Amino acid sequence: MAPDLAPGIRPGSSSGSDPGERRTLRRALLERRLALPTADWASYSSRVCAHLEAGFPQLATMAVGFCWPQKQEPDLRPLIEKWAVAARKGFRALLPVVLAENRPLAFRAWSPDTVMLADRYGIPTPATGEFLIPEALLLPVNGFDAAGYRIGYGGGYFDRTLAALHPRPLAIGVGFELARLDSIGPEPHDQVLDAMVTEAGLFRPACQAT
Repeated sequence: MAPDLAPGIRPGSSSGSDPGERRTLRRALLERRLALPTADWASYSSRVCAHLEAGFPQLATMAVGFCWPQKQEPDLRPLIEKWAVAARKGFRALLPVVLAENRPLAFRAWSPDTVMLADRYGIPTPATGEFLIPEALLLPVNGFDAAGYRIGYGGGYFDRTLAALHPRPLAIGVGFELARLDSIGPEPHDQVLDAMVTEAGLFRPACQAT
């Protein structure tokens, strides 16, 4: 039997809608991911990239927003760099930029030689450049469920961003199976993912699977 994530929270359980429960769940899921051995993290990241490439070949010709890996999130940079080197028409790699709290994210182009600066959260972001609109977003998750909902770090940036962008970009969650839950206990502001990719494969939300 798998150990508890935290007192009263089991792997696969729901977070409910209580803010305190969500904070506890976020912390427990993060601690679980940080406990991954480095070799497992690297292997899982590689498998996530392979499933992304096989399942979404169209990404190689789109403006794709991704996140610089933090706290042992999946490292998508090898795949992003592969697409950048291939230089197929339409491809651009974009990184999010926090303009202000409680606002949607903006995005700037990234390449391996882009000058980077740490933002207010210590995350590397492009120092300069025009703001661009992503056609697809690869979203890291702290937790996710079969209905296509995700839990992040609690800032709400990606939910606000998906709600604000028109047309809405293709939203693909990326994470590890250790973050899978029966339900996150979705709230009205939570945005549904179009797909979720883990080291185990590609999954569509239950409402889209048929």
